Order: sequence, then C-alpha cells, then structure tokens
Amino acid sequence: MPAATLAVNLLAHTPDALSLIYAAFRQCYHPGYVADMWPRLLSGEIPPEKQADFVSRILASGHESPVEHVSFTFAVAGVSRALSHQLVRHRIASYSQQSQRYVDAAGFDYVLPPQIAAIPEARERFEAAMAQAGAAYVELQEILARHGRGAKANEDARFVLPNACETKVVVTMNCRSLLHFFELRCCQRAQWEIRAMAQAMLGLCREALPVIFSGAGARCERLGYCPEDERFSCGRYPRLAEIPRSSV
Repeated sequence: MPAATLAVNLLAHTPDALSLIYAAFRQCYHPGYVADMWPRLLSGEIPPEKQADFVSRILASGHESPVEHVSFTFAVAGVSRALSHQLVRHRIASYSQQSQRYVDAAGFDYVLPPQIAAIPEARERFEAAMAQAGAAYVELQEILARHGRGAKANEDARFVLPNACETKVVVTMNCRSLLHFFELRCCQRAQWEIRAMAQAMLGLCREALPVIFSGAGARCERLGYCPEDERFSCGRYPRLAEIPRSSV
C-alpha cells in the first residue's frame, strides 16, 4: 500500500485547434462563410501568427464562447477520491473514473497529505489507518464471498475505503471550462492536491495552445488584484479595495 504520486498526461486535443478557434471567432464578425476560408487556414495561406494575433485581441475583449469548440483530454493518476469529489463539481466536462465496483482495491495505493507526512507521529497514525482500512476491505471481501456475493463483494466492501484511496480519471474539458477551472483551482486558496493537478494541466495546455493559455491561471494573475474579500485573500496580490482609484 504505497503512497501514490501525481501523474497528469495530455492524451489528445482538438486537431488544428488554433485555426478552429480563429474560424469560430471570424464567423462572428465576418460576412462570409468560414467553411470557404478553412482550406486557406489549413494550408498556411493565413499564417498562424496572424490567426493567433486576431484570437488574442478578441479574447482580451472578453468574448470567450468560440474557444468552447476546442477540447483537451487528460489522463490523471495518483490522486485521491477526495480530489475526484471536488473535480466533478466542474460540470461542463466529461469524466471516466476507475470503478471501485469492478477494480479490486486490495492493497490500494493512497495519497499522503504533505502536512501529515511532515509530522512523524501523524504519518505513523495515518499509515496505520490505511493498513487497517485495507485489512478490513479484504476481510469483508472474503466474508461476502462466503455468503454468496462472489464477484459483487467489491461493491459492498468498498464502503470501508478511505478518501485517501488513489484513483485514476480521464477528464475532458473545452477551453472555456479549462480557463474557469484554472482560475479557481490554481488559486492559493484551492486545496493543495487539486491545485497541483490544475497546475500540471495548465502547463500542458500552455505548451499545446499558448494563444489561449499563456495568461491563464488564478484570477488574481489575470486581474492584477485579488477578487476575494479580506477573510479569504492570501496576500499574494492586493485586493481591489486596496488599490488607489487612480490606478484602477
């Protein structure tokens, strides 16, 4: 039952993503039919640099809906069930999660919170709890199997598994959902585990489609001030109320 390590991989994203976003933006402002423009985009007749400049300028104006036409799919491992419960609150997305009904969790990996790992006494107690949960799971599997549950023993035995139990997920989000996800989950107030996952995803997105994601991240980074009130600000950026009116 080892401690799990976060892994985030980009499996795929929409092909010709920049050109597709450019075409979607242009359709909003162009009297013609962008399907006629599409071959010119793919051939490079309209250079990628020109496409990126146009997309950047329109996106900066606050017009974001055309970026919804492009999506990214990630494989994520080494995260906890506690994280996945937060992740699925982002509703404009698709998820495929490893099933605890069909996948035997005996000897499960778990996520060890750094704050617990840093305190020997806390770590010892945490690891003992993981071992106890693992032993109870196996015992329940055996008892249930003896009483006729057979292959379905997992779906009942899993009720003793902890939030720390490692899980694997495939996640697909469109660019607009990702921008919102990064605003919330890259924030210092986000829970440490999902923040680490979000930052790894953001790095992959910036590499694949910088025109959309080069400035993405926590809201304070984009705004230049913290939108939270005094109780929740981490202090990294000044709050809006602290900025002189002449500077706003």
